[in-house]
Amino acid sequence: MMRRDRALEVLKPRVDSQLVVAVYQTLFDWMAIHPRDLNYVATGAMGQASSHGLGLALANPGREVLVFDGDGSLLMNLGSLVSIANAAPANFHHFVFVNGVYEVNGAHPIPAADKVDFAMLARGAGYRQVAEFSELAQLESGIDAFLDEPGPALAVMQVEPGESYPRDYAYIHSAAARARFRRALAAS
Repeated sequence: MMRRDRALEVLKPRVDSQLVVAVYQTLFDWMAIHPRDLNYVATGAMGQASSHGLGLALANPGREVLVFDGDGSLLMNLGSLVSIANAAPANFHHFVFVNGVYEVNGAHPIPAADKVDFAMLARGAGYRQVAEFSELAQLESGIDAFLDEPGPALAVMQVEPGESYPRDYAYIHSAAARARFRRALAAS
């Protein structure tokens, strides 16, 4: 098992002009690890990262979109896997950070945490590529190959909490955050 923040540190040098759609605890970690204006933080409702990411990928076909989703969040919108696979955006790489709990909501267990298989669900939905990472060394050696292949692609990331980063809900739900993202997107 790898710490989520260390996994995000592996991703950080590989993120420059990509749009990153992240949710909840992964978002708070990512904002501390790699603050940037092209981090889309306006998801607001659990489960919407994959759908927002799909919309951004379809609207920006020349730009890579990375979705940093949680297992609890993705469970709220499993139907998005089929929509993503059907649209088949080559610029869409989806990461689901699996820790078996709704972490920001008190670490309550997700249903069937010991049974749900996100890799199988993505394959069954029709994703082009699926990878699974449970150790940091495995992620470091496999992430470039994963990102080099066209999407839609899903990386299942087996994680445990790492460093505790501030949870700035006021910022992620603010008009200022959305305006900053829009300006950065228009300028690039």
